Amino acid sequence: MESHYPFTLPPLPYGYDALLPEIGERTLHFHHDKHFATYIENLNKLLEKHPDIQSWPLERLVQEWPRLPEDIRQGVRNNAGGVYNHDLYFKTLAPGGASSPAGPLADAVVRDFGDLEGLKTAMKNAALGQFGSGWAWLVSDSEGRLSVVKTPNQDTPLPLAPLLLCDVWEHAYYLDYQNRRADYFESWWRKVDWPGLSKTFDALLGNRPRRAE
Repeated sequence: MESHYPFTLPPLPYGYDALLPEIGERTLHFHHDKHFATYIENLNKLLEKHPDIQSWPLERLVQEWPRLPEDIRQGVRNNAGGVYNHDLYFKTLAPGGASSPAGPLADAVVRDFGDLEGLKTAMKNAALGQFGSGWAWLVSDSEGRLSVVKTPNQDTPLPLAPLLLCDVWEHAYYLDYQNRRADYFESWWRKVDWPGLSKTFDALLGNRPRRAE
């Protein structure tokens, strides 16, 4: 993903059949090539006539949208969030069987949720408890403490550092599961890229500000 405007659709990190049987090819095609692409297209259109903000990175657009001109404010909030969230969503899934956290992330999961099953329960409660469209997130604060939050629509948990997110917009699962969001969650959970997330968490801890001795 580019650091600023103009944004382009990144390729799907795996084949359209790579997440079968949990997530179908048609779902990935529409979710990535249509929905994700539309957020990118809409965001570029909004920024096209505002050269003064075209250098803003995506995370700044997501967090500082209230500072934007009124005519594009809500549109940037929705579409920049849609770009940010979908980019991360596809990157946190992977082909293959279920895996588990390793290293510092595994330790943090035990510390903050008791075990991986405790984290799964917290994520599932957030995903099923989000009324309407939105997201369930595993996030870290600047000290590496983990928590689960949910956001509506295309809002993000920034400035908390997102590690993992479950998309509970219906377009993420309706072709495969219709209204069975709980079944979709169970299938999505089996495709979480825990080795990748463990590396992400290692990097996050490595970038923490050092405390004075």
